[in-house]
Amino acid sequence: MNKTLLFILTLLYQISFCQTTDEKLIHGRIMAESGNVEGVNIVNLVNEKSTSSDSNGNFYILAKAEDLLVFSSVNLEYYRKIIEEEDLKLDVLIIKLTAKTTELKEVIVNKHPEINAVSLGISPKGIKHYTPAERKLKTAGDFKPIQLLGILGGSLPVDPILNAISGRTAMLKKELEVEKKEMYLQQLDNMFDEGHFVNYLKIPPEYVKGFQYYCIENENFTSVLKSKNKTMTDFLMVQLAVKYNEIIACENE
Repeated sequence: MNKTLLFILTLLYQISFCQTTDEKLIHGRIMAESGNVEGVNIVNLVNEKSTSSDSNGNFYILAKAEDLLVFSSVNLEYYRKIIEEEDLKLDVLIIKLTAKTTELKEVIVNKHPEINAVSLGISPKGIKHYTPAERKLKTAGDFKPIQLLGILGGSLPVDPILNAISGRTAMLKKELEVEKKEMYLQQLDNMFDEGHFVNYLKIPPEYVKGFQYYCIENENFTSVLKSKNKTMTDFLMVQLAVKYNEIIACENE
């Protein structure tokens, strides 16, 4: 029993006192076989810093190991990059993006949405459907101190502890948050076209994606967005657009 407790205390010590790397100003360069590399929006979802690339694709942004950068552009595919220790040692971090392909108009395959796995009796009603990130986190397990009580019963879940020490659980949680934000962004794109942001909300075209990130960081906004109430969502965006345009004006002074 004493050896087991010593093992657990050692693991908890490593979890509590793991070292973090200080932020560094990263010089990056965006490359693409086709498409304009200027004006690509880069956002660090961890420290919420953002910037955009110049005409040669160069950009500078503060980041540290395990931070997550997202790249978005009108003509280039959305891209995510987790910063690693090796990336911080590079003089220039090269980011390769691909041009967006032309999407075909939506084709409705299933004309009877009422016929599904539940109605056919294949899946029980009310079953929870996990997203890919949720499934990964559920599989890895999430360590909680109360799980140490399992020692008394002779059963201790080891996987959640090991995943916590290795940083896998923290990374999966971060991926889950990113997945949620991507879903919110997709929902916004489905609700409103770019012209609505530019012509109605008066957001400069190069700041549209940054404004969308600004919106989904607001908890009240995401709560309304999840309800799929387009009128209320637009109402809140009007208020946020006023504040966001004030921020832009201050930065450009």
